[in-house]
Amino acid sequence: MNLEKILAISGKPGLYSLKVQTRTGFVAESFIDGKRITVGLRSNVSLLSEVSMYTYSDEKPLVEVMRNIAKKENNGPTPAFKDDKTQLSAYFLEVLPDYDQERVYTSDIKKVLNWYNILQAKGLVSSEEPVIAEEKSEKLVVPTEAKPAKAPKTVAPKNAGMAAAKKAPAQKATKSTKK
Repeated sequence: MNLEKILAISGKPGLYSLKVQTRTGFVAESFIDGKRITVGLRSNVSLLSEVSMYTYSDEKPLVEVMRNIAKKENNGPTPAFKDDKTQLSAYFLEVLPDYDQERVYTSDIKKVLNWYNILQAKGLVSSEEPVIAEEKSEKLVVPTEAKPAKAPKTVAPKNAGMAAAKKAPAQKATKSTKK
């Protein structure tokens, strides 16, 4: 699951995909209706890759939380919770058992579940861990032959030929007084 170019814009419903950066902001495309909007630099925008949830031990990135939801729901949508705080808390405890119940509000849980459902509808969620391609590091074998040492270069000072030349002082600007 890659949340690198997915945005949440304050005051706008749903999630957006970053398309193009402009001089005055950027262009984003809605996941809900596919419309493109321009967003100014003064707007409050959050990258989902930078969002994390409070836990008692540390902060968990949203990617891990979404991955846990996908595992629980078998990559399907989450159940629709209305305004029942106890059901939302119980569900989120199953997904993220050590989340900080004092700092994570019910509105935050609703928002995360809504974002998950939007991304799931677009096929962007996965319960699998990302596979990092291992780089094959081949060491180059350098023969250990003795190379002759290079002599240091001598550089002449920049102002060597201009020692006698002096600059004339700049003329002062006069102020014109018109009455």
